[in-house]
This record gives sequence, structure tokens and C-alpha cells, in this order.
Amino acid sequence: MMEELYAAYRDDVYRYLVSLTHDPAWAEDLLSETFLQALQSIDRYEARSGEKTWLFGIARHLWLQDLRRRRPTVSYDDLLGLYVEDTLPDTAVQRELLGRIRALLARKDERTRRVVALRVQGVPYDRIAAELGISPGSARVIDCRARHWLKDTLRKEGLL
Repeated sequence: MMEELYAAYRDDVYRYLVSLTHDPAWAEDLLSETFLQALQSIDRYEARSGEKTWLFGIARHLWLQDLRRRRPTVSYDDLLGLYVEDTLPDTAVQRELLGRIRALLARKDERTRRVVALRVQGVPYDRIAAELGISPGSARVIDCRARHWLKDTLRKEGLL
């Protein structure tokens, strides 16, 4: 099964990783790690999302972990920007966007804010679930809804 997944999604995952890293060599390293981690966790794959989405999630998680290792000075605000946009903020306009994201999140309930904060830091859903006393599926849904709400709100406000 892993050979089929690799053949079907290798190029898509690689392009996604290049868009995140802006470095083909780094993307290639993460691509290998992505499929290795997928192989190690294939027995836990529950098919709640498509295979491609699952692989992209693994890839993004590995990229965030590696980014924190490579740039230990990456701030929470930078990670918050990555949570919404997959790009590191570096201009005054993007800093304003981060302030708006923080203000929007302040309007959400405590559980949603905790899920987002933990996901921003790269914490996996199963650990979030254990910490908050909810199921991993609930953590995923809360995260997905918060991210979509943030993006929709920011687009309506002309900030994205």
C-alpha cells in the first residue's frame, strides 16, 4: 500500500513542501521523513480525511518541527502566522494581521483557544485531546473550524 501512496502523492507532497520551505533540498529531506512517518503510522490511519490530506498533515507537522529546530528564535506570533497562512510574517502589514488574529481568537471560547495554541506549537491531536479531555476527532474538528473561521473572517476584512 505504501508504494501506491508514494507513487500517487510523492510529487504533490514534494511541491507542497517546496512551497513551505522555499528550498528543494530541505523539501526532499522532509518528503522522505513524511513517507517514513506515514509508513510507521499507517496502521493508525483512520481515513477520516483523504490520503493526500493525511500526508500533507504529516508533512506540515514535520516542517513545523524542523523549522523550530532550525530557527529556535521563531516566535509564537510567527507560528500563529504560519497557522493561518503557511508563510512567515515579516512586514508591518503582516504584523497587523497577527494582531487581528489574536483579537479574533480572544473572542473564541477557552477550549478553542487552547486547541489553536497547542496546534500552533505543533502538538499532535492525540496529545491535545488527552490534555483537554476530548477525543482526537473533536480536537481536529475544533482546529479545522477555527482555522476556517479565521481565514474566512480575515478574507472578508480584506486582510488575506
